[in-house]
Amino acid sequence: MSESPAARRTAPSAVRRSERARAAILAAAAELIRELPYGKLGVEAIAARAGVGKQTIYRWWPSKGAVVFDAMLEMDSGPDGLVLPDTGDIAADLRGLLRGSVAALTDPAFEPFLRAMYIEIQQDPELNAAYRERLLLPQRVAVAERLAAGVRAGELRGDLDVELAIDLLLGPIQFRWSLGLGGLTEEYADAALAAALAYFRDSACR
Repeated sequence: MSESPAARRTAPSAVRRSERARAAILAAAAELIRELPYGKLGVEAIAARAGVGKQTIYRWWPSKGAVVFDAMLEMDSGPDGLVLPDTGDIAADLRGLLRGSVAALTDPAFEPFLRAMYIEIQQDPELNAAYRERLLLPQRVAVAERLAAGVRAGELRGDLDVELAIDLLLGPIQFRWSLGLGGLTEEYADAALAAALAYFRDSACR
């Protein structure tokens, strides 16, 4: 039996309403991230700001952490996803990555929220899986692609172990931040990069 004209009109309208509601929820969560500590940000507050009911949020997300994580991804995502620039200068491109990471992690208005979210990720298996699949692994793929381009261009050693290189590049900043050791500055980022590049390059690349 064919679909009636009324049903055909109703379905797209329902989809549009659904999309608008979802966008409003993510926008509300993004606003509240900057306004409230993580512990005080609840689904009720997000729903009130978005002008929807709590059940509308739970239709798409199983928890507060899940909707907040999606909102944070929306804030940081670009039209092409996570891609590192390739200016032809591997050191400059990686320096931008590390300095940007330091700036994001040490933003005084945002760092306490990030730390609370980090704890939530460790405690929630579903959220941890989402973090791994949608943020951590894509980040590593983007860095791997830039390193591979550096190898092809002769900027980096031909036998570079890319997985180890990514750990050496990103590990020091992530380690110091996660343990609250402090000292995360542009100077530290530059020093970590210089140490990593000593491995990334052989004598022919220097």
